[in-house]
Amino acid sequence: MEQEYSPVKINGKNFDLPKGISILKACEKVGIEIPTLCFLEGIAETGSCGLCVVEVKNAPNLVRACVSKISPGMEIYTDTELVKNARRLNLELILSRHPLDCMTCDADGSCALQDLAYKMKVKVSRFLKPDYVFQRPKETSWDTNPFIFFDPQKCVLCGRCVEACKNQTVVSAISIAFRSHFSRVSTPFDLPLEGTDCQFCAACVQACPVGALMEKPRLGKGKEYQLRKTDTICAYCGLDCGLSLFTDKNDNIVFARGRTDTAVNEGRLCVKGRFGFEYAQSPERLKTPLIKENGSFREASWGEAIQLVSSKLNHIKNLHGPQAIGFLASSRCLNEDNYVLQRFARSVIGTNNIDNCGRLCHSPTLVGLGKAFGTGAATNPINDVKLTELIFVIGSNTTETHPVLGQIIKENKEEREAFLIVCDPRKIDLARKADIHIQHNPGTDVALLNGIMNVIVNKGLHNLSFIENYTEGFEEFLKTIGKYDLKTVSRITGVDPEQIERAAEAFASANSAMIFYTMGITQHSFGTSNVLSVANLALLCGHIGKPGSGVMPLRGQVNVQGAFDMGCLPNLYPGYKRFDDQENHSRLESLWGTFIPQTPGLTLPEMIDEAANGRLKALYVMGENPMMTEANLSHVERALNNLEFLVVQDIFLNETAELADVVLPSACFYEKNGTVTNTERRVQIVRQARQKPEGVMFDWEIFVNLSKAFGNPLPFSNEREIFEELSRAIPQYSGISFNRLGPDGIQWPCPAPDHPGTPILYVNGGFLTPSKKGQFTPVDFKLSGELPDEDYPFLLSTGRLLFHYHSGNETRRVSTLSSFVPENYLEISPEDAQVLGIKDGERVRVSTRRGSIELKAQISERPKKGMVFSTFHFREANVNYLTNPQRDPQAKIPEFKVAACKIEKIS
Repeated sequence: MEQEYSPVKINGKNFDLPKGISILKACEKVGIEIPTLCFLEGIAETGSCGLCVVEVKNAPNLVRACVSKISPGMEIYTDTELVKNARRLNLELILSRHPLDCMTCDADGSCALQDLAYKMKVKVSRFLKPDYVFQRPKETSWDTNPFIFFDPQKCVLCGRCVEACKNQTVVSAISIAFRSHFSRVSTPFDLPLEGTDCQFCAACVQACPVGALMEKPRLGKGKEYQLRKTDTICAYCGLDCGLSLFTDKNDNIVFARGRTDTAVNEGRLCVKGRFGFEYAQSPERLKTPLIKENGSFREASWGEAIQLVSSKLNHIKNLHGPQAIGFLASSRCLNEDNYVLQRFARSVIGTNNIDNCGRLCHSPTLVGLGKAFGTGAATNPINDVKLTELIFVIGSNTTETHPVLGQIIKENKEEREAFLIVCDPRKIDLARKADIHIQHNPGTDVALLNGIMNVIVNKGLHNLSFIENYTEGFEEFLKTIGKYDLKTVSRITGVDPEQIERAAEAFASANSAMIFYTMGITQHSFGTSNVLSVANLALLCGHIGKPGSGVMPLRGQVNVQGAFDMGCLPNLYPGYKRFDDQENHSRLESLWGTFIPQTPGLTLPEMIDEAANGRLKALYVMGENPMMTEANLSHVERALNNLEFLVVQDIFLNETAELADVVLPSACFYEKNGTVTNTERRVQIVRQARQKPEGVMFDWEIFVNLSKAFGNPLPFSNEREIFEELSRAIPQYSGISFNRLGPDGIQWPCPAPDHPGTPILYVNGGFLTPSKKGQFTPVDFKLSGELPDEDYPFLLSTGRLLFHYHSGNETRRVSTLSSFVPENYLEISPEDAQVLGIKDGERVRVSTRRGSIELKAQISERPKKGMVFSTFHFREANVNYLTNPQRDPQAKIPEFKVAACKIEKIS
């Protein structure tokens, strides 16, 4: 639709400005600055401070510019004496409740109130009553958490924190309580913050224009103008939120801010993004190579360590062949690191035994979406969720594993009334907002999705035109879903037939719909079938290839997508090129100037098995921790101990490194320059926020030095050179360069330097399958490999927590996070706890056929009766000692989400 304009006059000059915008925005567009304090565009627009007042001809009073819209013929005056005096008066009223202690305030130099007082030349408020300001009590309900500090004496009641919590985080944990002089920001009933729904994302802190709200770890560590600012990317989940890190003169990171110039998070951060940088300066950081002798580590020089690693690997290669050596790349490392690792493995060692921990989360996505659509990646930008009519979340605890996306989903639900369907065996946070929460039995996703599709077809709600024009395999697919009537599906899933029917009708009737899923779908012995069922649902209704419609697998770590893209896979070269693609193989050999093997390698779980049986002799692990993340850890430990040679390249002496023969210290994420690729295929720049410790190398740099020791040097001296080569090796990246990557990055495929990137895949049915059509795949329901029985009567499922990340390698070394959630626990329903005589907080023993762990019980309404839940973040009581190693036959992912267990109360 063509933009309409309104003629307005501002300070005597005529302008044509977009119809319906605020006076504040209109003045901004013509270069006139209007002061504000309470205003944050799109977040806080209440007009409470009164500093933005302007004169409007024929208006009876001064008008607040932030909440008043322009109209045709409006005459606005922004700098009259009346306006200036009113602004000064309002500023004095605000200052009347604010102490003038700028010299000792952490916000000094970055305080909006201080700046306004300077510009308006207000030295002191005539209304200031020091006794009133300093006698206001300190807020006690904020004292017990380790994250957020609140000083009510500095609070000016602008409301920005409240609005940020309400509109940006969509939590509403705080509000302004009481009236008049007694008004203050408070929690409901003055509860401690941890007693509310607060997620400790500290959006309130970032919104605060003064020093009333601050991060507790930041206090006393420097004022913003004394710190160095670096715009980079968050090191945690696969959203890859933009953040700014502020570093002091000693090169320590002091605090973080969400960047407002990026399309991904638009200023938002979660608790890990806000506070989780502390691990970078942990005293536990490795700073010198370690060599194990007689069961103990000793420090070594880089020269000695490189020589030992190269000679050992070369010896094993010559004696047993290159297939006796395996490599684990890292979803926590940069594209450049991963590209160099796989090139070293293939061109120097000569093996395709290369994998990364994406095997344990999204390998079914790679296989399933690859078969259905042509590539195993998300179809749309994250922020397309703001355009969709219906959000379908299955197998994803979004507000804990991808909290910023959870906020965006809740925002769309609240502000735009999107229809929300949540399918999860637990009553997760997002289920509270859902129009329909389907609490199906774990492992019954295929039956549930087939039942939904059966209803859609039987009611004639499927998109026949899309199916006929853009898909194949529909008739065979129909034969399969015909078996999944509501009665059958209800019996399998434990879900009321009416719920299934309502969900089907809502999904098919929506003009646009997006499906979000994570490991609740993939981490099964039939994970690929689950993903294919998700793809079938999108194809059936034509919800793909357009704004607000698509399939969104959410990556769990910062560079899962990038590690896959770089070719850190045993059966695909960089850019997902097949080994039997001779043209690409020849092109890659020409680019690398060396022989490249074409024999498929081993996946991560297969490498563990081959190590256990003695056929895999050496394993090189970069930035991964399989002794925390693999299924059936007792088997993993036996396998790693059976290796002839284990090398671990990491920032800490983690659980896997403790078993190594050589440990090589590497730079952490916030010490690197390079790129990462997020869950929506967005390639973004990572910038170094602090120097790496002395004695530490970059991950890619270690492989370059090893290649020199092998006499086959890799031609890289910096990250730009690596990216230049990988963009030639990977067709999807061929139009991307460092210089092109602005704040929003570029979404692949980007085939040429003048190409803008591809936000949405498969537009107009342009699938990347061999036939260029979407593929329906008939999928039947199968039982999980291990179900409750008389000996093990409970069903154990696993997952992540908001306050920790992956193996805990980083978050257990962040004081705020580790003190807030210091140990693992077992979620158990009240009904099951009562039967077992277990009280909240009591210790229990959980056992499966693979072992036992002891941990606290947390009685919760979240799990279904008969189901319990725990995590793998903690070394003590790691649930992966219990998980089932049975694998998906195609993707080779273990069955983390379903295992039979028994529970015993510990006296």
